[in-house]
Amino acid sequence: MKFIDLKAQYVDLRESINDRIQRVLEHGQYIMGPEVRELEAALELFSGARHCITVASGTEALLVALMALGIKAGDEVITTPFTFVATAEVIALLGATPVFVDVEPDTCNIDPTLIEAAISPRTRAIIPVSLYGQVADMDEINALAARHGFAVIEDGAQSFGASYKGRRSCNLSHIGCTSFFPSKPLGCYGDGGAIFTSDDSLAKAMREIRVHGQERRYYHTRLGVGGRMDTLQCAIVLAKLERFEWEVAQRIAAGENYLELLRTIPGVMPLTLRPDRTCVWGQFTIQVANRETVLASLQAAGIPTAVHYPVPLHCQPAYQHLCRIPGTLSQAEAVAARVISLPMHPYIGQPTQERIADALRMAVA
Repeated sequence: MKFIDLKAQYVDLRESINDRIQRVLEHGQYIMGPEVRELEAALELFSGARHCITVASGTEALLVALMALGIKAGDEVITTPFTFVATAEVIALLGATPVFVDVEPDTCNIDPTLIEAAISPRTRAIIPVSLYGQVADMDEINALAARHGFAVIEDGAQSFGASYKGRRSCNLSHIGCTSFFPSKPLGCYGDGGAIFTSDDSLAKAMREIRVHGQERRYYHTRLGVGGRMDTLQCAIVLAKLERFEWEVAQRIAAGENYLELLRTIPGVMPLTLRPDRTCVWGQFTIQVANRETVLASLQAAGIPTAVHYPVPLHCQPAYQHLCRIPGTLSQAEAVAARVISLPMHPYIGQPTQERIADALRMAVA
């Protein structure tokens, strides 16, 4: 059993992926080739955002976004401690302070009711994370940011393809960022990412920052990074984008099936889905009380699992002295001790999900 079955996806898309790669090999423009702009245009159409800027990774997307906003030493950026480290990493790399706000125990997303208390005169931005594939409460977060005059960057690395009140993830705030890491809902075969915005000036800044701050060749108007996405990786995402809508529908259906199968298993808590949004299940994550016992039982049954994420960021050695914690983070600590991610991908199928549910029922008994 595969945790994520990229091989099945490749078999279905083999001809298109191979053709796209072959075209790049023939024209030889491996950096900023025509597929880069082609992908950006396709993603602009998909997301509804005016601008898409492809970059080297999801981490680079967040970094370039913060740089375009002028985030610097002494500033503060509010975010969640229950996420992959990249979310806070980019804040600290710029000399700013990550300010951690607790999460909702049932969605694992940042709790919008706790954000206002974390705002200070140094707050310059907030990065809500659309964890596990479900978008956070963006209307509340955007309204709060508008009142206080700071920017919102959605970290949509796990939620690209999901919707919130009829709008796509990554087109819900000033800036949206996603990742094309192979395991993500829309992935390439290496590292890659994208930034979305409908702000023309921010788009111009981010396009320049990703090529070492160049306005034109060898003319540098701002500090930048080497943040371009390879043409080959853009070609692969273009091929996968051809059936991405179908894959999103399959993910949603598989998630609904999991929820139904697990509904009657005592001691298993799946995520709560809010009624005004969809979830693409970048991870299908549950909570259980006796995680180590359950993990061992599932492993013995041949069920692959993962833990996303076992240690909240405020407990990580590198961040304990770099962050500010304005309140308790008890929910983040609690869910970090309980979460387990189960196999999830568009090709998983009902029989496999039933086998996983049966093994889980035995594991928690």
